[in-house]
Amino acid sequence: MSKAKQTQATGAGNGKEDLNPFHIAQQQFDHAARYIPDLKAGLVEWLKRPNRMITVEFPIETAEGEVKNFVGYRCVHNLARGPGKGGIRYHPDVTADEVRALASWMTWKCAVLDVPFGGAKGGIICNPKKRTKEDLRKITRRFVSELGDAIGPYTDIPAPDVNTNAETMAWIYDTYDMMHKGRNNLGVVTGKPVNMGGSLGRNEATSRGCLYCTQQALSMGLVDGLDSVKGATVVVQGYGNAGAIAAQLYAEQGAKIIAVSDSRGGIHNPEGLDPDKVLAHKKKTGSVVGYPGTKEVSNEEILTIPCDILIPAALENVIRGDNAAEVQAKVIAEAANGPTTPAGDAILFDRGIPVLPDILANAGGVTVSYFEWVQNNENEQWEEDEVNAKMRAKMIKATEAVVKTQKEINGTLKELEARRQERGLDGDRLAPIDLRTAAYVLAISRVAEVTLERGIWP
Repeated sequence: MSKAKQTQATGAGNGKEDLNPFHIAQQQFDHAARYIPDLKAGLVEWLKRPNRMITVEFPIETAEGEVKNFVGYRCVHNLARGPGKGGIRYHPDVTADEVRALASWMTWKCAVLDVPFGGAKGGIICNPKKRTKEDLRKITRRFVSELGDAIGPYTDIPAPDVNTNAETMAWIYDTYDMMHKGRNNLGVVTGKPVNMGGSLGRNEATSRGCLYCTQQALSMGLVDGLDSVKGATVVVQGYGNAGAIAAQLYAEQGAKIIAVSDSRGGIHNPEGLDPDKVLAHKKKTGSVVGYPGTKEVSNEEILTIPCDILIPAALENVIRGDNAAEVQAKVIAEAANGPTTPAGDAILFDRGIPVLPDILANAGGVTVSYFEWVQNNENEQWEEDEVNAKMRAKMIKATEAVVKTQKEINGTLKELEARRQERGLDGDRLAPIDLRTAAYVLAISRVAEVTLERGIWP
């Protein structure tokens, strides 16, 4: 496929982009599958579709004495490599398609990191900022009771996500444990408080994994003239848990954080920011905005600030076909899920700006969730240094594998085209691929291999 056709296929050339996350996830899958010509068509269709989608509706009595109804989702995308694994988010804009997309990304994320889980995700349509702690506890417990045996230590294992945390996971564990007496149920959920079987290092794992991925990619020559995060200028879009911790960790390695943002807006100081002081300001005022000695910028403007490393750490679809041309970073490390659309990817690729994709860069969280699950099942507790060392080894190995896959595919495009023609597939030319497509190819190949080794039942 020519670059022109690639741009057209990803939507960069049309006036209005499809920002439905599930459509984006399937588009990313379809694009990568073209580079695996030996996959049977039926297997391709099965791999990209969710295995199960559960929708539940339930009431709670709020702290004000009112009865409010809520809708929750739990999607399992694929279980070929192990139990379902994925977070639960609480947000007023949660949709079924968003949950489907996130579940599929979890499948590929686990496969890229070679973690023996499948992909799953959940969400409840609610605004936690307008709910009391008692309300959230009731919502969580009722949701778990509605799911029943759909979740479990060896079937589907939730974790924290947007607007959920260790306390939420404690509620989930306690509810499930009361429903399943007489067994070790600690592994039903990860991201728990450490004193309840949670793993040391889990809270920082997503951000730390992003740092390890960035360090390894830069050391491999991904960006000319930038071989380390030390001395690099960094912009963080999204100063929640992942973004704030990422800013702290990158700064500890010698990076200069020059801009950060949250849902209310952003701040910029080219001389650098102190991540700890910015976080303290946010906790005191509710936002990073207004931090002394900074210029206020919008969440759109922050993406265009010249920097070495841009870290999108908020929600989906922030780098799109209508703004990717304005990005002035040398490399993008995706701490969030789905921050770049296919149209945005195509523009960044054409401009020579590499993207460390979400299914690689933010996989530190699920990796340490796996470690927590192992510790729970073995009744062990590892030291934090051991957890971080094991996670670092996995992140380095996965980053090397994705970069290697990209080079191998881009060096064998004509052979792949010939193989497609032999199989009677479309004869369009195959364009060079980016790191996201390489990660997808690696992940799809691994899941397909296990699926075929297990055999198509019956």
